[in-house]
Amino acid sequence: MTLLSVVIITYNEEKNIERCIRSVTDIADEIVVLDSISTDKTREICQSFEKVKFYEQPFLGYIEQKNRALEFATYPHVLSLDADEALSNDLKNSISKIKENWTLDGYYCNRLTNYCGKWIKHTDWYPDKKLRLFDKRKGQWEGENPHDKYNLSGECKTAELKGDILHYSFPSIDHHLDVVKKFSTIMAQEGFRKGKKVGFDKIVISPFWKFIKSYIVRLGFLDGYYGFVIGIISAYATFIKYVKIKELYKNQESIG
Repeated sequence: MTLLSVVIITYNEEKNIERCIRSVTDIADEIVVLDSISTDKTREICQSFEKVKFYEQPFLGYIEQKNRALEFATYPHVLSLDADEALSNDLKNSISKIKENWTLDGYYCNRLTNYCGKWIKHTDWYPDKKLRLFDKRKGQWEGENPHDKYNLSGECKTAELKGDILHYSFPSIDHHLDVVKKFSTIMAQEGFRKGKKVGFDKIVISPFWKFIKSYIVRLGFLDGYYGFVIGIISAYATFIKYVKIKELYKNQESIG
């Protein structure tokens, strides 16, 4: 039987963390929580569970924080979750079977998002495959903040698991817009730091294509009203990200 560390990063997640922990208690041999100095009841909730090992670290960035969290995991085989995620019963059963016979380097899971109380089964949000079950000795978290991605190094073998990671992301449209504001700033700063250039096509064509892809190509219209809302806000997020990058260049020119 393969021993499994479940690793979660948190910051002010008192509304989500208990659901997340309860969903993995049966399959986890330990649950590692790396918290970014929460000011709510996240710590107390985590420490009420026997399997949880709770650590604190000022936030380093999404990618950096997740790599740091892996260092606290006792076992090399890891399931990584965000605090607003939980396992479906099908996925929990799939992981239990993998623990009995772990043969590959990593396993992909579909992520199903709950938006304002509705499960979104189309748009760019599903199946949203994520590599979340892996041997931590074979890779690391990479990507571009705030969008992290676990990458296996070399010629590693993977498979897909039955079941979903349940993502309780946006309880309201206002919350979605707040996240867009925060994440678009982070992405713009990353893009500017890496020297990404922004022209007419990025500001005008990219948002338009984002909506078409989400709502038409990826069948977002089958998700009804919220499928349309997600398409529009996704297009807006793309637009505002590129506008913010352009503004950073303008500010640099005015200072220079």
